[in-house]
Amino acid sequence: MSLFGDGLDAAVQKAFTRPAPKSAGAQMRYLVRQLKGTKAVAQMLRVSQRTVERYVKNQITRPRPDLAARLEREVKARWQPQVRARARQKAATTDGIVIDTRARLGYTAPIGSTDQDRIRHLTVALPPQHAARLFDARQAGATDQQLQDIAAEALKEVYFQDGGRRAGSLEEVRFTDIEYLEFDL
Repeated sequence: MSLFGDGLDAAVQKAFTRPAPKSAGAQMRYLVRQLKGTKAVAQMLRVSQRTVERYVKNQITRPRPDLAARLEREVKARWQPQVRARARQKAATTDGIVIDTRARLGYTAPIGSTDQDRIRHLTVALPPQHAARLFDARQAGATDQQLQDIAAEALKEVYFQDGGRRAGSLEEVRFTDIEYLEFDL
């Protein structure tokens, strides 16, 4: 489970203009159309080709919980790719992204300042360049730790340094013990 990656994906999914298919049969038919055949869908979902055909014909209507989760994940990953791309582009060029988190945040600063980590609840609007960095890293297959580092750097610049107006000698922000994290476009 990728906290940051899944959070970015969920934020983009809020931009969908139509709901994704809900029933197992509709989801299976959608995947068969996308992958152009039942064999490819069967291999992707790790079930038999005949099982896929039964779902397509609505002979089976209730998948096992693990299959239902895989099915939903694969459908949402392919649902409305142009809408998803447009939402990412808009966030990366004009709107930015909002990060809402409750986590332990601390920083490395010069001697004499209080740099003790503490739990903070922050809702911060990040400018487009930070949104672009997050989405580009996600597209490139960055790990959750790399996405966390990018978000910490963005919080350092926007929240702690206020765009260069304060805390100019701040070196590094520690972003750990995340209790809650959500992104919004």
